[in-house]
Amino acid sequence: MSDKMYQYMNWPEIEAVVYLDSDCPSKVLGQRLVRGGLLVQTYVPDGKRVALKNLDTQKLVEMERVEDDGYYCVMLKEKKRIRYKIIVENYDGRIREFVDAYAFEPILPVKELEKYNAGVQYNSYEYLGAHPMEIDGIKGVLFAVWAPMAAAVSVVGDFNNWDNRFHLMNRREETGIFELFIPGAKIGQYYKYEIMRHGRESVLKSDPYSFGSELRPNTASIIQDISDFKWSDKKWMDGRKQESIKKSPMLVYEVHLGSWKKPQEDRESFYNYRELAPMIADYVKETGYTHIEVMPVMEHPLDASWGYQVTGYFAPTSRHGEPEDFAYFMNYMHEQGIGVILDWVPAHFPKDEFGLAEFDGTCLYEHADKRQGFHPHWGTLIYNYGRPEVSNFLISSALFWMEKYHADGIRMDAVASMLYLDYGKQNGEWIPNIYGGKENLEAIEFLKHLSKVFHKKFPGGILVAEESTAWPMVTGELEEGSLGFDYKWNMGWMNDFLSYMQCPPLYRKEHYGELIFSMIYAYSEKFMLVLSHDEVVHGKGSMLGKMPGDSVAAKYANLRLAMGYWMTHPGKKLLFMGQDFAQEREWSEERSLDWELLQENSHREFYEFMKALLKLYKEEPALFELEHEPEGFEWINNFSVDESIVVFARKSKKSSDILLVVCNFDAVEWEDYKIGVPREGKYKEIFNTDDESFGGCGLVNPRVKKSAAQECDGREHSIKINVPSLGMSIFRYTQEKSQTLKKLEALEEA
Repeated sequence: MSDKMYQYMNWPEIEAVVYLDSDCPSKVLGQRLVRGGLLVQTYVPDGKRVALKNLDTQKLVEMERVEDDGYYCVMLKEKKRIRYKIIVENYDGRIREFVDAYAFEPILPVKELEKYNAGVQYNSYEYLGAHPMEIDGIKGVLFAVWAPMAAAVSVVGDFNNWDNRFHLMNRREETGIFELFIPGAKIGQYYKYEIMRHGRESVLKSDPYSFGSELRPNTASIIQDISDFKWSDKKWMDGRKQESIKKSPMLVYEVHLGSWKKPQEDRESFYNYRELAPMIADYVKETGYTHIEVMPVMEHPLDASWGYQVTGYFAPTSRHGEPEDFAYFMNYMHEQGIGVILDWVPAHFPKDEFGLAEFDGTCLYEHADKRQGFHPHWGTLIYNYGRPEVSNFLISSALFWMEKYHADGIRMDAVASMLYLDYGKQNGEWIPNIYGGKENLEAIEFLKHLSKVFHKKFPGGILVAEESTAWPMVTGELEEGSLGFDYKWNMGWMNDFLSYMQCPPLYRKEHYGELIFSMIYAYSEKFMLVLSHDEVVHGKGSMLGKMPGDSVAAKYANLRLAMGYWMTHPGKKLLFMGQDFAQEREWSEERSLDWELLQENSHREFYEFMKALLKLYKEEPALFELEHEPEGFEWINNFSVDESIVVFARKSKKSSDILLVVCNFDAVEWEDYKIGVPREGKYKEIFNTDDESFGGCGLVNPRVKKSAAQECDGREHSIKINVPSLGMSIFRYTQEKSQTLKKLEALEEA
C-alpha cells in the first residue's frame, strides 16, 4: 500500500466494520475525496480479487487488499464522486458485481428525523422501513430503522444471502435512526434487521415499518411498493363527512376475514382479499348493513389471537394476499357503497423475539419496569406512550391505514387497559402516576394527540373506542376535555342486556333494572351498541345459544325480541358475523361460519327478520336522527316490573315523526293490553317480531289503533293492543286531522 493511501486508513473503524461493531461504516467504506484524489474502500469478505468499474468511463481498476478478512481499497485520480460498481472474483472462481451501497450520500433529511424524535413526524412510514427508489440512475431500496441503543445494525435478506457482513447500516447523527440504500434490492425480496446488542448476542428483527410480512409461522419482512394501486373510490371519499355520519343510520357488520368463509374446512386455508371482497359486499348489501368493521388485518403471528397481538403495524396480513390485494378489497367496498372500519391495537404487543420486544437490546417500545411494561392478564408488553418516537410510531400507524388504504375509521381496542395503570393487575404489580393516582397520564395525552391529528387530517374519518369503564368524556370535543373519540362501545349496556336476556322469562322481573338502566347514562357519551365477537366465543355460546326456552320456537322468539330491542334502543349498531342468521355453534377462528344453516327454514326466517329489521332502522329517521340526543327518546312505561314490559317512544327532528315501541320480555301474551301514548292520534303497527313470516305465532295488530281519551301510564290518551309473548311491536304515529283540515282537503279533491 502506498504511503499516500495508508495515511487515510482509519484502522479502528476498519476493524469495527470487520468485526460488525460499526454504527457508521461509511466513515471508511465507500468513496471519499481526499487530498490525493478519490479514495474508495470496500469490504468483501468472500472476495479473492476485487476491482472497481467506473460506470461513466467504463474504466476497470483493480483494488488492493489491505486486510486479510477482505478489506480492499484503491486511490483514483478523480476530483469528484463517481458512479461505480465492485467486481468480485470469489474463491470458487465465480464472478459477481454490484453497485456499492456505501457509494451514496445520506438520503433521509435530518429535519424529518428530528421531527420523528420529537413525536410529530406523523407520516414516519414515508421515511422509516423499506422504500424502493432510484438514485443517480441506480435502482434499489432505502432501509431505515430506529434502534438508538444498538451497537450496530445490519440489513440481511435475499439480496445478500442473509449474510450480516455485507450491509451494515449508518447511524444518522443523534437521531438513533440507521439507514442504508442497497442497490439491487428488489420488491418482493425478504429481509430483516440484525441488531448487534452491547454485551449480548445479536438478534434478528422484523421491520416495524414493513409494508408486507411473510406468511406465518415465518416472520421475515417483505419489500413492497404500495403506491401503484389505482384507486377508483373518489366519489365515496369525497362524500364521507363526519356530521352526516352522526345524523345517519349506522349498521356495522363485524367481520373476521379468516373465518367468515373458508375455501376448505381447515385452519390453514384462506380466501384472498380479492375473493372475499365481492362475497362480503354482496352479503352486506343484501342484509342491509352500512359499514363493516374488520377485526385486525395488521400482521400477527398467531391465528388464535384474532389479530389482537400485532407484529406488523403497517402490513396487511399475508394470510389473504399482498398489500395490493388488500387495497383492492378496500376500494371494492367503497365502490359498493360500504364503509370500512379497521380494528387497531395500540394497547399492547406480543413478546415474540422477532418483534418489538427489547428491539435494540433495551426496552425501546415498552417500559423497562415490568410494573409499567407488562400485562399479566394477556402476557403482553405495554407501550411506553411517554417516549415521543413510540407515540409517533402508533399515531403514524393509525394515519397510515386511513391515508394509504382509505379506511373510513379506526376502532381502538382495549382503551381501558391504556387509561388505567392498574388494569388487570394486583397490588404491587403497578406504579402510580406522579400524583399518586392510577390514571395513565402518558396514555391519555397520547390518545388526545392522536385524536387531534386524526380529525385534522381526516375530517370524514371516525374514531371508535372499546372502553369498558365509566371513564368520563371518552367521546366529544377535545376542547371540552374529552379524549376525542367519535363513538364509544357501550359495554355496560351489552353486559346488562345479555345478562338479562339469559334469564328465564319467569325470573326477569327480578332483573328489570338491568333492562332499563342504560337510559340513565345513554347520553353521557356517543354510544355504539355492540353485540361483538367477544360475546360469542370461549364458552359463551352464540346469540341463539344464550337464549332461554324449552323449545326452539321460544329461543327464536327471545332472539327476535333481543334484536328488536337492540335496534330500537338509542345508539349506533354493531353485530358480529353469523348472528344475523342465528348461528348455533359459538364462533371459532379455525372454521367457517355455518352458512349451510340458511337452507333451514328457521334460520332463513330469522335472516329475513334481520333484513327487515335493518331496513326498518334505515328508513325510520326516528330510530337514528336523534339517537345521541335526549329529545329522541321518551319512556312511556318503564315500571311494569311484574309484566316485564317496557314501552317507549323514538322521535326525529320532525315533531310528528314518532314511533311507539312495545317490548314484552315475558312468556305471557296479552290481548287488549292498554298502554299510554305520547300524543292523541292514530297508531299503525309497522313491525312485529311475532309475525308468521319471521317464524312467530302471528299475534299482530292488523288494524290502525285510534287513541282514546283514557288515562294510562300517566298519559291522557291510550290505545289497546295485542302484545305477543316474548315479542316487540312498533307503531307509527299519525297525527289526527282537524275537521277544518278535512273539509279543506275534501274541497280540494272535489
